[in-house]
Amino acid sequence: MKDYFKRLHAFFKEKKAVKILIALLFLGLLVIFSNLYLQWCQNDLSVDLARNFAFSWHTEKFFLGCLVLAVVLLFLIALSGSIAVGSLLYTIIIGVLGFADYQKMFYRTEPIYPDDLKMITEFGLLREMVGTGPFVLVLIIAIGGLAAFGYALYKSLFKEKRQQLVRGVLLVCSAGMLLYISDFNNPNNLLRKAYNKTALWIPYSQKMNYYNTGFIGGFLYNLKVVAMEEPADYSKERIEEIVDEYNELADKKNETSNEEKPNIVFVMSESFSNPLALEGVTADKNPLTDYQAIAEQTYSGQMLSQNYGGGTANIEFEALTSFSMELFNAQMTTPYTMLLPKLDEVPSIVSLLKKENYQTTAIHPYNTSMYKRKDVYELLGFDSFLYEDTMTHTEKIESNPYISDEAAYQEVMDLLADNETPQFVHLVTMQTHMPYGDKYSTLNYASQSKGNKKAIDSYMQDIAYSSEALKGFIAELDKLDRRTLVVFWGDHLPSIYSDEIKAENDEVAMHKTEFMMYDTAGKLANSEEHEATTSPFYFAPSLFEQSSLQTSGFYQLLLNVQEELPAFEKGFYYEDGQWEKELSLSKAQEDYYKAYQLIQYDIVSGEQYSLQSDFFASDSE
Repeated sequence: MKDYFKRLHAFFKEKKAVKILIALLFLGLLVIFSNLYLQWCQNDLSVDLARNFAFSWHTEKFFLGCLVLAVVLLFLIALSGSIAVGSLLYTIIIGVLGFADYQKMFYRTEPIYPDDLKMITEFGLLREMVGTGPFVLVLIIAIGGLAAFGYALYKSLFKEKRQQLVRGVLLVCSAGMLLYISDFNNPNNLLRKAYNKTALWIPYSQKMNYYNTGFIGGFLYNLKVVAMEEPADYSKERIEEIVDEYNELADKKNETSNEEKPNIVFVMSESFSNPLALEGVTADKNPLTDYQAIAEQTYSGQMLSQNYGGGTANIEFEALTSFSMELFNAQMTTPYTMLLPKLDEVPSIVSLLKKENYQTTAIHPYNTSMYKRKDVYELLGFDSFLYEDTMTHTEKIESNPYISDEAAYQEVMDLLADNETPQFVHLVTMQTHMPYGDKYSTLNYASQSKGNKKAIDSYMQDIAYSSEALKGFIAELDKLDRRTLVVFWGDHLPSIYSDEIKAENDEVAMHKTEFMMYDTAGKLANSEEHEATTSPFYFAPSLFEQSSLQTSGFYQLLLNVQEELPAFEKGFYYEDGQWEKELSLSKAQEDYYKAYQLIQYDIVSGEQYSLQSDFFASDSE
């Protein structure tokens, strides 16, 4: 016993215990302040909101978040073999994560998701979004942190065996805990159960999820999860009933439909919308004059976008597959990167037209890594993918860093010059992508608005150029011998409007963009309708219906859903000419909606029974 006290006395004499206590205190404070920082970034840099969340409103969830961050910090310390370097790297990671979350909330009013971290290698786009100065600063800090981490890792290899043993145990334990935490959406996960005691999860609003459960809680909620929960009546027999019912309707429709194979062109125009449709925005001239001159002669109106200020790939997913994001679990935020790479086959308008011997081409005047488009396009069935490095026409307008719409349309026209083969071309433009402000030396439009005048004026010049290019494109299409059908739409509004403008407009107004369908033969059934309201997953079935093309059982199902629910996304449901926040279904609406839900589940999460038939083809014989 005497020897024990001697050793204890010597231990304290050497101040090892004091050093350990100081280190633990420092690490604890680092975790708490880093969590407060994330809350501060999440809550529009409001100190009061961050403080109240942590120490008044949601204290339990705040400290659960601190527990998660402590595990991350422990892992980095164990990995680097240094408290100082591990803490430095942790601080840099949290700093960048909070900054990114603030930026995304500012521009798109939605938080950072785990899947967004895959964008970290998109240096060009990130620099354009945040500005060269902040981007370079963050890059220098990140490189410095990685260099310090590398040096510490090298140096730690020469530590004593005892230290290596302790480090190894901490590394294995912290890695195991991180792996367990990553299974957050498992209902038996203890951390999830701890959150569930006080958390109010809001599936239809990710922003509110992050506000109510904290940045860490919201982030964990969006970790890996199934695309859709299995509907109660899902079975092979039920899917076959739906397939048979709607294939029969398609067969009857196809008896009177023509077998013509026109060219079909989809144009998803980046951020194309009407700024003058918003309350609080006026201008000396209308930037959409050229667009509206065409739209007023054909079927056109407004499209409900899933997002404000972003979400391009999700709108594209809906338009090509005719599957709705509304039916997915809230955590399925980006199907292109989270879902499609896991599937072997996904039916789409591309696969339908390929069976009709169409040549199918995707064009995106940017790089191939965004949203894994190269892999996704191959899965969907495109024969080829043209991007900035493989396009023939790459002209830009003045200082705009992106390939112009006019150049992109010329790329389409080169493909359509082949009159022997029907073409399906899907173009995703880039000219009107953010940032706005310094693209053009002369701005021909002057807005009157509450805030962001420079950005709005620049944006109006952008869409004016886009409208002019579209007018020229349509004129060239009219000269082709083969009938050509065009679906043109804007993916979302630009994130340039001030809080004052947003406050003057309801949420739906901030999610409505322009769309139109055009037929060079002038045969669209609803060509007199210029105020239609729709969702992008209805584009393909609606186009086939209005142009009297051979259709599919799946598209017939979608047309029935459209008749009852002309447009919908999470939190926005257009019923009987009114917008509702929640879905309230009549018997007819429920039958169609649930059949649609079953088919989508069958493809994305089920056994794909419907693929064993010709349900997604225009010939169901």
